[in-house]
Amino acid sequence: MKECLFYTKLDNGAVRCMLCPHQCLVHEGKRGICGSRKNIGGTLFSLAYGHPCAIADDPIEKKPLLRFHPGTRCLSLACTGCNFRCLNCQNHDISQARPEDVPSEEVAPEDIVRTAEHYRLPGIAYTYTEPLTWFEYMLDIARLAHDHGLWNILVSAGYVNLEPLRMLIPYLDAANVDLKSFSDDIYRRVSGGQLQPVLQTLLALKQAGVWLEITNLLIPGVNDNMKMFSDMCRWLVDNGFSDTPLHISRFFPQYKMTDSYPTPIATMKEAQRIALDAGIRDVFLGNV
Repeated sequence: MKECLFYTKLDNGAVRCMLCPHQCLVHEGKRGICGSRKNIGGTLFSLAYGHPCAIADDPIEKKPLLRFHPGTRCLSLACTGCNFRCLNCQNHDISQARPEDVPSEEVAPEDIVRTAEHYRLPGIAYTYTEPLTWFEYMLDIARLAHDHGLWNILVSAGYVNLEPLRMLIPYLDAANVDLKSFSDDIYRRVSGGQLQPVLQTLLALKQAGVWLEITNLLIPGVNDNMKMFSDMCRWLVDNGFSDTPLHISRFFPQYKMTDSYPTPIATMKEAQRIALDAGIRDVFLGNV
């Protein structure tokens, strides 16, 4: 465990987590929505710190990043936890689990950096779950990796408050942010969050000069309305993201959406055409 950053102690022994827009009120012995940040004796601790549940050697294109050092590989790392509850989550067995419920190893930040160097991997990707929920572990690794000349890659849904994001940004080289839809209602119903903080994250990363690519998963009957998709593309272009690669990803039924069906290829191609017509220069189809 490690004491969390970004929380406030309250008079009644409860704490208010300030890491993400949920701003969870966490009473003694309880946890926030992410499941990995717990109030113990009036102090908020990260239970996931130093306990990765997944470590892998991945091609950088898998993040997906197609315009950031293509052809290279990275050390991918994950701990349990997520501050979203997406009904379609493809990694729900670790993202929707608590740290004690998933096998893990105790690995210090120094050992993560040594592992990347040992296997001659030029970067570390914080991925698979929601890295922002194990913020302290990611930050400690990222600082060391930065000092050793390794890239730091954030793969995230982007649901974070600006203060912690600004603390992390100086150590980030690249990010892929999952922009799940362009509807606050869909964000609330499908993921349990809000749209605006994600847009705020995109703007902050862009302004800071972090290499950014965006993923949008098209789910039939949920966020495949082409008018809404067009509005999203127009917002991206109007806010300076014309040169930001957009990955339109194909949905397959899973988790709590097994009664749906895969995204039709025709829908994918229509969305690609809309994005290109709107002025986004790099538009890729994923999972096809």
